[in-house]
Amino acid sequence: MPERTTGKRSHRVIGGACAALVLLGVTAYAVTQSGEDRDRRGPPRCSVAGPDGERAFTLRPEQAASAATIGAVASARGLPERAVTIAIATAMQESSLRNIDYGDRDSLGLFQQRPSMGWGSEAEVMDPVYAAGAFYDRLVDVPGYLTLPLTVAAQEVQRSAFPDAYARHEEEAALLAGALTGRAEAALSCSWTVAEQPAGQPREVHERMMREFGEGVQPIGEGARLTVPLRGGEETRRGWELAHWAVAHSAELGIERISYGNRVWEARRSGDGWQEAAAESMAGAPELRLSVFAPAEPIP
Repeated sequence: MPERTTGKRSHRVIGGACAALVLLGVTAYAVTQSGEDRDRRGPPRCSVAGPDGERAFTLRPEQAASAATIGAVASARGLPERAVTIAIATAMQESSLRNIDYGDRDSLGLFQQRPSMGWGSEAEVMDPVYAAGAFYDRLVDVPGYLTLPLTVAAQEVQRSAFPDAYARHEEEAALLAGALTGRAEAALSCSWTVAEQPAGQPREVHERMMREFGEGVQPIGEGARLTVPLRGGEETRRGWELAHWAVAHSAELGIERISYGNRVWEARRSGDGWQEAAAESMAGAPELRLSVFAPAEPIP
């Protein structure tokens, strides 16, 4: 569970002017961090902002990455924000957004799905992409799920012994879903120590993004960078959807810098969250740039 501190959406591939969304600029990056910086930052955490821009709650990077995958799978299927809220609240209750390999009887994974009840094999339900897809498969078959109370919609899928428990997570799940669908800009940020961060691999970022978002995202290799074409006014929301996915997976994938529009997040200053970018980086078409802790690696 997060640590508390205080109609169907399409892929929108529409005709019109095309903006190049740059996903990955690979750089060799030497990181130094003082002990004072590490002490100030504290343990790894991600924070989600409320409508007023103030931090509403925190969660661990592992939890944020799980939620980001749940959001990406919904995006690949063209599902609306409410579906993401229901799925995240369910996973918060069932596993605290952790991909656990144990549970009641043969329950496993983010949603505690049971292979013996037809959810898939053990390996499948332990795959967060598969597990999220299996949850959505059943959710969309629930009549009127978008207008049902969250507890009712979740229970129709899960058949839990404690159906009312899902409601306690609805507020936080809704804030997280707002960020992960790109509606709430710069609303999710992560902070972690980078002094001994292993090298990231651009190819892995490319493959993970393609697998989780599906054909709705088409990274194109351009030397050391990946680009995703954005069309017809989808730039802002789609850009923040991808930017928040990247920051949620930043520790796991070794992403050291993310910039989009007039905002930038850097691992070495991650405690500062999203900051205003230099004026020169704001010129031209909207771009999302990611760089990783690794020398440039060719991407086909």
